[in-house]
Amino acid sequence: MLLLFLCLLFLLVTHSLRLVAPAWRANMISRIGEGPFKGVYSLVSVIGIVLVVYSFGQARQVTGMLYNPPIWMSHIALTLMLISMICLVASSLPAGYIATKTKHPMILAVKIWALAHLLANGETSSVILFGSFLAWGVAMRISAKRRERAGEVVTRPFVSARYDIIAVVLGLVLWAAIIWKLHEWLIGVQPLAM
Repeated sequence: MLLLFLCLLFLLVTHSLRLVAPAWRANMISRIGEGPFKGVYSLVSVIGIVLVVYSFGQARQVTGMLYNPPIWMSHIALTLMLISMICLVASSLPAGYIATKTKHPMILAVKIWALAHLLANGETSSVILFGSFLAWGVAMRISAKRRERAGEVVTRPFVSARYDIIAVVLGLVLWAAIIWKLHEWLIGVQPLAM
């Protein structure tokens, strides 16, 4: 369990540099350049994700149930995951209404993903994992609001509503692929098996 805490701390702190070490981040970008910084950051992110996946798998073997969610919660979780996938796709496209109205669709996608999994999973390690991501998402949204008030440009301008249609279609396809096989292949759990 300690390994899960440490790996989550590593991943979430590295994904919170604007919040916990904005001057260091800016200094590194100015020293090595934005491109190399993003390359190193991406590598560290992949390492962090691999560590969290590994440590979560280890923790699941030794932790028990904290609570037993009712079976109908899995239906709510599946519906929330559709919304999460649409927001996730919208965060990667030029801004449509979804991106401009939610302001930070990637952060929103993470928060919805975490909440959905908290509703459907009562295992102690799952609660720690998804609760950590939900708390991180809330902290990042608060930070983004503060940066917005301080005059930093953190939201994207509206481009076209066609990107909303693309986000919905691709989000639906991604959601269906995850339900069909991806979740089972990547995580080892079939979401519809409940």
